[in-house]
Amino acid sequence: MSLHEEMVAMGDKAVVAARELVLLGSRKKNNILQAMADEMEANAEVIKESNKKDMAAAKEAGLSSALQDRLLLTDTRITSMAKGLREVAGLKDPVGKAISRWIRPNGLEIVKTRVPIGVITVIYESRPNVTAETAALCLKTSNAIILRGGKESLHSNKAIAEALNAGGRKKGMPQNAIQIVQTVDRDAIRELVQLEGKIDLVIPRGGEGLIRAVTEQARIPVIKHYKGVCHVYVDETADLEMALRIVENAKCQRPGVCNAVETLLVHESIAPQFLPQVSEQLIKLGVTLKGDAAARELVPAMEPANEADWYEEYLDLVLSVGVVASPKAAVGHINKYGTHHSDAIIAESEGAQKMFTKEVDSSTVYVNASTRFTDGNEFGMGAEIGISTDKLHARGPMGLEELTTYKYIVHGKGQVRE
Repeated sequence: MSLHEEMVAMGDKAVVAARELVLLGSRKKNNILQAMADEMEANAEVIKESNKKDMAAAKEAGLSSALQDRLLLTDTRITSMAKGLREVAGLKDPVGKAISRWIRPNGLEIVKTRVPIGVITVIYESRPNVTAETAALCLKTSNAIILRGGKESLHSNKAIAEALNAGGRKKGMPQNAIQIVQTVDRDAIRELVQLEGKIDLVIPRGGEGLIRAVTEQARIPVIKHYKGVCHVYVDETADLEMALRIVENAKCQRPGVCNAVETLLVHESIAPQFLPQVSEQLIKLGVTLKGDAAARELVPAMEPANEADWYEEYLDLVLSVGVVASPKAAVGHINKYGTHHSDAIIAESEGAQKMFTKEVDSSTVYVNASTRFTDGNEFGMGAEIGISTDKLHARGPMGLEELTTYKYIVHGKGQVRE
């Protein structure tokens, strides 16, 4: 069987599974999710052994420490994945819910109703926890899913998918509701994203190169999650102790993820006081700082930032630092160099807060909080299938509702159009 035929066969199986998933009620789906969680915990040792193979290959290939961290599966992370499955089971099922309802003068009752999208393909890199998260969300919303992870996480993804399928089958999950592409051949991605009529939506999760490649090749809709060049702006009215905590958390807690801050902007009136403090704290934690001329004048230890650095998603312990004259200047910088992901203002001034939240064109805008909260779990969604930097059809963390579309159900009593 050729690669094309293999991908077509997967698409055909997913279409059949999607039609069967539509027939499952919420209780049935929740039982399947609980069984998946149980099976994952029962197979934790198998999953970790598979992950060791991926970790060994990652080290040999010279992957950065941040990328290795994204790949690593520990008991805690496996337990967290199982917990996420159970949390999704506990969430309200959006499928079949009425979004709105109205009656026309001729007596027709029109109900706008949430329905599954159908077949979803998720293409992702490094993070094997994506396998469990996306499968859970798609199962809950009655969508069939085809997963294509990166070669660096193939063994981990296969082990997780096997546990999910084994658990799901025990409670009546349709065959082929969760499929994982076994080949590491990159042409498989091209074949998948051109399966018009079989796959309804593609969600790429990974680096900008992957997402642009998928978008350029696709013949079906793609929801994009471009890089996260996130900003923290510290206003002249900021509580500086709060600002120190937030900047450290946003940069250092987990630097290899998309909601970590990549650029710090500081108001010029407090920069002489704040920049030396925050720089000392970050440098102790191993952060490399790249500053503009005004920032380097205050902290000579900073490396000079060039134009390309402001666009850079480092995914590492590196931070660009700039001094700005006003909140308006900070907003201008963010809208120019940012990626519409997550940006924060630290300020006590309500006027600065309102201006910032209104004018920053990002999916998630924070006031006095870390950008690290842009996450489906942290938003109470149970899990997420990605963080969309698009504006259609979803934006920001994508949970259950974002994995549905809608149709109109019209009830009549013999009406005909005059």
